[in-house]
Amino acid sequence: MNDIVVVGGGPAGASAAFQLARRGVRVRMVERAKFPRAKPCAECLSPQASRLLHDMGVLARLEARGARLRGMIVRAPSGVTALGDYAASHGFRGFRDRGLAIRREILDDALLDSARGAGVEVEERVKVADVLRDGAGRVVGVATRDADNRRRDLHAAIVVGADGLRSVVARRLGLTRMAAWPRRIALVAHFRGVAEVSEYVELHVERDGFVGIADVGDGVTTVAAVFPAHRAREIAADRAAFLQRWLMARPQLAGRFAAADREHVPVAVGPFASHARRAWHPGAVLVGDAADFFDPFTGEGIYSALRGGELVADSVVAALGAAGSRAMDDACAGYDAARTREFSGKWRVERLIGLGVALSPVVNRAARALAAHKHLADLLAGVTGDFVPARKVLRPGFLAQLFLKPLPAAAPIASSTPAWP
Repeated sequence: MNDIVVVGGGPAGASAAFQLARRGVRVRMVERAKFPRAKPCAECLSPQASRLLHDMGVLARLEARGARLRGMIVRAPSGVTALGDYAASHGFRGFRDRGLAIRREILDDALLDSARGAGVEVEERVKVADVLRDGAGRVVGVATRDADNRRRDLHAAIVVGADGLRSVVARRLGLTRMAAWPRRIALVAHFRGVAEVSEYVELHVERDGFVGIADVGDGVTTVAAVFPAHRAREIAADRAAFLQRWLMARPQLAGRFAAADREHVPVAVGPFASHARRAWHPGAVLVGDAADFFDPFTGEGIYSALRGGELVADSVVAALGAAGSRAMDDACAGYDAARTREFSGKWRVERLIGLGVALSPVVNRAARALAAHKHLADLLAGVTGDFVPARKVLRPGFLAQLFLKPLPAAAPIASSTPAWP
């Protein structure tokens, strides 16, 4: 019997498997796809994610393939633009001064190689159909199906559910629920020839959705556009035409995409906003999007996945050597508590931003404040970059400057902002 079975080979699964194997745990990973494989994603990693990539031995390899990000630009529906830099005068520093944008097929393949190199036994094209439970309801493994639909049961002391937004592990255990709001759907595509792409991830907020744009290296620009779920039928009729119409209807984007070539039909993903009541069940834990996926606007999903895998290993390794299930349950509950301590501040920031993005007057006001006071924009960029504590933007003084204090009639746009606004 393997000590641990990890379900899912993306960043969360690869990180958890790597960290566990490096600590001497026997780990088997099962992944339904064959790598390398594309994955709909905004494909931006925060500066602090580089620490985990370095730890897994893949940072230099990925930096050579991707594009560096200096910070973020947010354009409100009013047209006001604010810019936040990762490297700023607030006194906080990330593992790197820049973020990284890279295609998921490159990132995920490198992370899976790292897990293999640490001793993880990886099985691709294996689908998990269910979790196995004993008479007391405790998870003791997973039931799998291979490419020929042959069933095989894999037993383990702990199952790590790292199988994403529609996690089989989470659903079978009844741990997650879909939030009623916000309900959004994303269209993700890659383009070549987009004009004026800079070293900043761009977030263009409109009244009917928003789009993130970033250079991911090799002349490719990733485009992740997010819309209310009530437009699902309209989107499904022709995803490519819908996205093209939406982009071309935005004056600040139309000229930049006029000569661009789309590499593939946009991939749809969503609705978002799933949340785990708790991230563990006796014999199982959830990590990454399997546990929580609120909204793609702030774009730290990959960091949360990588860091979550590290937290799993920190919590459960010692318990594997203890006798009885009580120690294991305590370790799983300890992981959930550690995860809450680590991410609860960011969850509050995500929900505030999600509210602002949905309400044009709110995001318009916030953009004016961020443009008028760049140190506020830099702090917010640092929080989304995972190296500035979330409390810095949740404190009353920051929120008052953002929403209450008087602002100039026309807030200035930072001089370092690219020419496109």
